[in-house]
Amino acid sequence: MENRTNFFHLHLISDSTGETLISAGRAASAQFKSAQPIEHVYPLVRNRKQLLQVLQSIDNQPGIVLYTIVDRELATLIDQRCSEMSVASVNVLEPVMNAFQIYLGAPSRRRVGAQHVMNAGYFARIEALNFTMDHDDGQMPDDYNDADVVIIGISRTSKTPTSIYLANRGIKTANIPIVHGVPLPESLFLATKPLIVCLIATTDRISQVRENRILGATPGFDRGQYTDRAAISEELKYARSLCARHNWPLIDVTRRSIEETAAAIVALRPKLR
Repeated sequence: MENRTNFFHLHLISDSTGETLISAGRAASAQFKSAQPIEHVYPLVRNRKQLLQVLQSIDNQPGIVLYTIVDRELATLIDQRCSEMSVASVNVLEPVMNAFQIYLGAPSRRRVGAQHVMNAGYFARIEALNFTMDHDDGQMPDDYNDADVVIIGISRTSKTPTSIYLANRGIKTANIPIVHGVPLPESLFLATKPLIVCLIATTDRISQVRENRILGATPGFDRGQYTDRAAISEELKYARSLCARHNWPLIDVTRRSIEETAAAIVALRPKLR
């Protein structure tokens, strides 16, 4: 019997950027393999006029409604109209805020966009992003000791996206490719501050990703060698030997998402201090 994918409308209403809702919606949707969401994102909804336009769109294409609206009047309007349209609606933040209020014994400020204040944490993330982009793929090796994390690994082990994800959390991250026969920068071995971690994957996984990778016309590039499983096995063996020699931890990313890999790296940092 042929597997069929069903589609449904997922409406995400936020009085800020909508990032929290997008993450929550996708995390929930991922648990239902037979259904795929068609996302409708409505950011910066902060008054009744804007909300009424959104509700009209929902009426035209009913589905599931998730929202993060701190204004009680607007939140109540969403619930009322969705009930009238027989549409499921969930205030994603409200249960969390209630738990905080009960535990802390204080009401929330209900301030729109409070998580995006340009405080010291915000500027730390910007600094980390700038550092990470400057130190992508082995660039600017002289100041690796300024990094919080240095990621090494052979080609196609998700070094760059993992680095950027960590940078978004304020962690200054450099990444360096491991190429069989090419020595790593001496500055890496002299660095005492950063956590140095190596990403690996199975031979089959790396070969598959490399096969699907569209590469530019690089002089001397050997596509057959690049995707050959025996050659990849040698690259991985070389990477493992480097890590064993220098006591650098390994993380297998074969079945990990970028977020899971980043979480594993964050968990390693206090253990190795």
